[in-house]
Amino acid sequence: MSIYRHVLLAADFSEHGKEVARRAKQLAELNQAQLSLVHVVDNLPITDASYGPIIPFDVDLTEELMAAAKKRLAELGEELGVPAERQWLEIGSPKLEVVRIAEENAVDLLVIGSHGRHGLALLLGSTANGVLHYAKCDVLAVRLKDD
Repeated sequence: MSIYRHVLLAADFSEHGKEVARRAKQLAELNQAQLSLVHVVDNLPITDASYGPIIPFDVDLTEELMAAAKKRLAELGEELGVPAERQWLEIGSPKLEVVRIAEENAVDLLVIGSHGRHGLALLLGSTANGVLHYAKCDVLAVRLKDD
């Protein structure tokens, strides 16, 4: 009997992301579940004290980031055998967008990489920690090795 029917990999394209992707694919195969991918381009503001308040990214830069992310997501999808209709590319807060995509698509297991930060880094928040606290489905945080 399969525990999970739909596994969502939150891909970050980091060097250690291949291990997270491998685990997600294995879990999907073991459960005969469908595997999907999501990547979120963080909508981080650019700050500079000389300009006063926070200034958002230039639209052209955002478009370039999205185009590069779309290409990387498609390559990962091809590598893992995930069709384009189960690949989502979003812009915004990674933890919120990953959770939203999971809810909208009846995901029952979310797989994400985690650096296991402590202290100030944890207080500043991590995507994995945010997803863990907001997701309504099971979350597997794959421990990543810090360099």
